[in-house]
Formats: sequence, C-alpha cells, structure tokens
Amino acid sequence: MRLPIATYGRRDCAQASLFLLGVAGLAAWLPYAAGIPALSLLAILPIFFAGFVVSFYRDFERVIPAGAGLVVSPADGTVTDVVEVDERDYLGERALRIGIFLSPLNVHVNRAPVQGTVEKVVPRPGKMLKAYDPRAIDENESVLLGLKTDEGLKVGVRQVTGALARRIVCAVAPGTKLAKGERYGMIKLGSRTELLVPLSARMECSVKVGDKVSGGVSILGRLPVSGAPSPSAPAAPPPVEAKL
Repeated sequence: MRLPIATYGRRDCAQASLFLLGVAGLAAWLPYAAGIPALSLLAILPIFFAGFVVSFYRDFERVIPAGAGLVVSPADGTVTDVVEVDERDYLGERALRIGIFLSPLNVHVNRAPVQGTVEKVVPRPGKMLKAYDPRAIDENESVLLGLKTDEGLKVGVRQVTGALARRIVCAVAPGTKLAKGERYGMIKLGSRTELLVPLSARMECSVKVGDKVSGGVSILGRLPVSGAPSPSAPAAPPPVEAKL
C-alpha cells in the first residue's frame, strides 16, 4: 500500500513533524521540572501544528474518471475565475483560463488534466502576493506546464505561489508522458493553479466560479470526441465570469 503522504514533501513532513513533536515533549516536561505542571498544556500547540503539517501533505489515491474528451481538475480548491485570456508562453493564442484557489487546508498535489506529453516547462520569477489577490495572477512566481495530447491539442497548467507558498515543485521535464490525473508536482502551502485551454479546442466548460473541485476527479470541461482543435471552425464562446 502507498503511504498517503505526497512524495514531493515526505522529507519536509517528517522533519517538521519530528521537530514539533520534540518541542511538544519539552513543553510537557519543562513545566513539571519547574514545578508549574499546569503549563504543560502548552504542549498541545506544537502537537496541533504537527497534525496540520501532516494534513497539508496528505495525498490519497483517487479514481480518475474515464472517457474520451474529459478534462479533469489539476488541483483541489475553489474555482475563482473562468475567463478568456491571451496565453503567449505556450499556447500562443486566445484561451479559456479556469483559476483554482488552494487554501492551506486543501491537498496541494497537482495532476495532469489530460493525457499527453510534456512539451514545455516555463518558470517565471515573481512576487509572493496572496493567491487570491488579482495581481498574483501576473506578478507572482509561477511555473507553466505545457502538455500536448496524442491528438495534437495543447493544454497548459500554471502553478502560482501565494503569500505562504515558498516553493513550487514541478517534477517533470519535456518529453515526459503523463496519464490523465497523474501527479506531476505540488505547491507547498497556500497557492493558485490555472488550467489553460485554447478556445479553438471548443471545450465545453463544466464549472463556474465558487465551485469546489478535486484534483484528478472533478471534470472541468469536455472536449469534442476527437480531442483535437478545430482551427477552421469559429470557437464557441465559453462562459465568462468575473473574478471573486
């Protein structure tokens, strides 16, 4: 059986938990040694934080929905925006962006929204603004993953840091083949993940602002059965919603 802790954070999780449990042990023992046993209750605090650390790195197995043309969520969290944007770093055209805010209580492992081959990994240095700040979309540090399906469709996933997030893990390189829903990285602590799909792909969006989604499980959209873009046909207008 697989340990339900994210591979990308097991060392961090173990080190932080051991440190906090050690602090809890000292907090429980020192008050007795000083003759103030009531203060030993302070040991509850580091134990609580150790539990939070373990919870943050949780990563259980999930059943990925089967079916041609299904695009699954690349992250757990809340949908904050469904808008059209110009995506120049990988897609090179107008795209539908679905933004997902991940709170510190969400699972932070990122998954591939479609099956495909990694074509490009684009890191972008930047700030550490709060993930729900509108400026974070363009100004925060991020990593864009470019995936190309067997049918030739390009799909992007952008990992964006937040005020608490200090490290993005993108554990794949160009040439890596990913199955739909397969893990490929994570963002440590509060953050934002974006799905980017060309409008020419004519994806039917299945979510709206405020929806709760689960990585690898929730269906964000449905592509035409072929899964290929239709450059000669006019793109169907996707739902466009204001950012919360």
